[in-house]
Amino acid sequence: MLARIFSFGCAVLLLAGVLHAQPPAQPPAQQPADPRAQIASKIPGTRAEDLRPTPVPGLYEMTRGTYIAYVTADGKYALSGDLIELASSDNLTETRRRDLRAKLIGSIPESEMVVFGPRDPKYTVTVFTDVDCAYCRQLHSQIAEYNQLGIRVRYLFYPRTGPNTESWTKAEEVWCSNNRNEALTLAKRGAALKVKVCPNNPVAKHYALGRDFGLQGTPAIILANGELIGGYLPPGELAQHLKEVR
Repeated sequence: MLARIFSFGCAVLLLAGVLHAQPPAQPPAQQPADPRAQIASKIPGTRAEDLRPTPVPGLYEMTRGTYIAYVTADGKYALSGDLIELASSDNLTETRRRDLRAKLIGSIPESEMVVFGPRDPKYTVTVFTDVDCAYCRQLHSQIAEYNQLGIRVRYLFYPRTGPNTESWTKAEEVWCSNNRNEALTLAKRGAALKVKVCPNNPVAKHYALGRDFGLQGTPAIILANGELIGGYLPPGELAQHLKEVR
């Protein structure tokens, strides 16, 4: 009798152990691979961070500076051109370019620019300038008029002839002068500054940024929203455009 009771008790304990046993641990779910990394691996010099999905399934945006192209999800094909949303006629590519320009301009502190502005500006623009460019000189000859219309002008240097040229040296001389604003005005009037070039000036940095923007000439006016106006605009026209944009 005792043997029968003992056998029955063991069976109950065994059944209870089965009912309360914890299920075997499942291996952690694997995160899906980032498709951008797979695409980037097929395009030399490209990082996953350079890619982002577009509203078009299977199409990714690829950026280099402010240059934008589109690549297929398999990394086999690339498209160059603007992506337009037909329903709204919005140029999605240009909107993206403006965002990139504004971000890159924002990365340069004003302490590395030459700024001419009124006390209470209504607008701020950033202008890539070449000391020897005729239309750059025309724009600067009217700097007081731009300021009177509430336009604050922040200059970056873009010597179109590139490094180790006379225009490049003039830009460095302006920056290395005690009074940069006065020096820029004199240089644009054709005066020789004869200033010793100082180390760690920002001319090369400005020039590299202009190259990233794909500048075709100077002056190049960048608005606060990242819009690029290639060429000279008289004070009144620029003020009217800025008013419309606002």
